[in-house]
Amino acid sequence: MSFYSDIRLISDFLPEALPLTFDFDATFHKVAQSFCTWPVALNDHGIKINLFEWGLISDYMTTPEKIKECRNSMANARSEKILQDKKSYWYRIRNNRCIAFTTGFFEHREAGLKRKVPYFIKVQGEPLFAIAGLYNYAPELQTGEAKGTFTLITRSANTLMAKIHNGGSNAGRMPLMLTKELALQWLNPFLDESQMNGILNYEIPSENLEAWPVKSVRVRKDDNKSVIEPVAHEFLEGLG
Repeated sequence: MSFYSDIRLISDFLPEALPLTFDFDATFHKVAQSFCTWPVALNDHGIKINLFEWGLISDYMTTPEKIKECRNSMANARSEKILQDKKSYWYRIRNNRCIAFTTGFFEHREAGLKRKVPYFIKVQGEPLFAIAGLYNYAPELQTGEAKGTFTLITRSANTLMAKIHNGGSNAGRMPLMLTKELALQWLNPFLDESQMNGILNYEIPSENLEAWPVKSVRVRKDDNKSVIEPVAHEFLEGLG
């Protein structure tokens, strides 16, 4: 995920939110497994913007070993689990709703001959956008202090994203990207399940996205604009 836009643009996106109280260094590429801090908004007696760690820590992760074992799988939550699977942890915390802000994100496309090409994807013409999420406050095991953690919600891919995210165990998925209107609705603490379901089923139109291939993001590199610069591949067919 990337956030290289001016952090103050969040206030333009959510003018109802309380003023920002933190600094955030621009980044062009972070992976969930780094458990990085990220700007999120939630409604806690008013809309507040905080830095939470990406990779949710649940209440049942009560030891360092349990956190290490389980946390990697908590970076994303499938939208279908949130309301349809009442035994899932995501259903239990369905009212802990947040949005995460990003300039864009990365996904890999299988291009034959064991080639995987990373793409950078963003909302066309927007310096930042919101992805629906869920959050939890996890107590620090040593200090007991509450730490905010979150997961991003994914849904079935639209036509464009299905062409890009076309391989692997989670093929055909994409983040649940929201319009400003839907982002505000997602933060409404009084949503009923029918209203939540309507938002969870929102599919951003393919024509609202732009995507291009970039250099490998699986090797360590400088965190600068070169990470998202377009790269041409002779073997790669267009997305149509």
